[in-house]
Amino acid sequence: MPHGKRKIMPNSHLAQFNIGRMLGPIDSPIMTEFREALDRINALADVSPGFVWRFKDDVANNATSVRLYPDERIIINASVWESVEALKNYTYKSEHVAFVRRRHEWFETLTTPYYALWWIPADAVPTPHEAKARLDYLTTHGETPFAFSFKRLFEPPVIHQ
Repeated sequence: MPHGKRKIMPNSHLAQFNIGRMLGPIDSPIMTEFREALDRINALADVSPGFVWRFKDDVANNATSVRLYPDERIIINASVWESVEALKNYTYKSEHVAFVRRRHEWFETLTTPYYALWWIPADAVPTPHEAKARLDYLTTHGETPFAFSFKRLFEPPVIHQ
């Protein structure tokens, strides 16, 4: 690539993917409170500043029926945000944080990463399989610009002009 000015890609969004292994089937009593809060928490995401998109199946307003893993108790979530700050604000400074704090009531504690972040072009949305590949990469290779966490953030891609 020819030498020139380096510039952060102005039209990048932050993609996130997370998984959880439920303590029981989604329709089991142990999952009732989580299941009944999904629509409210998803609606909160939808109107949060910086929210762009979230993955949902064709039936429900969420992704709990989508299976990317052989283990049927692993559910997924994927979304896109305008910035790291927008995702952090929704995750940790809205009503959503109560569910983060109570995660252990509905989900097993995983010994591997359960979420991954990465930058995408602003006009793109990740497929579930791409998102799973990012989490798998993070699990195998650690944090890189390809997949990272809040613990080690990377800047959006740089383009040359």
